[in-house]
Amino acid sequence: MGAKSHQRWTWYAIERDSGIILAHQHGKRTDAVCRQLMKKLQVFPIRSYYTDTWQSYAKYIPSSQHRIGKDNTWKIERTNLNFRTHLKRLHRKTICFSQDETIHDTVIGLYIERHYYKNFSYAKS
Repeated sequence: MGAKSHQRWTWYAIERDSGIILAHQHGKRTDAVCRQLMKKLQVFPIRSYYTDTWQSYAKYIPSSQHRIGKDNTWKIERTNLNFRTHLKRLHRKTICFSQDETIHDTVIGLYIERHYYKNFSYAKS
């Protein structure tokens, strides 16, 4: 968002086997944004959550379902690389950046919806 002081995060939950993004939330890296994402995930019967060590996760994920470590988050890291590769505005020091948070969030949301929300009624495109 133009400066390091205006960082935006895209929080998302991905189903490990299929690569489908179940839900996403844009915002700062705060407890409030984590809570919003977790609220969106309540409709899914999730047995295990695999995360990094960010402290917000431990506040909103039951410890019996929470697994911390990088060995199970590789698909998220790969998806982050795809985001940076396909969306120029996520590159550092590019001329193609968003000056408005709404535009930034909308572009990323549209990308996620186009490439990662998949209906089971059609084959991979």
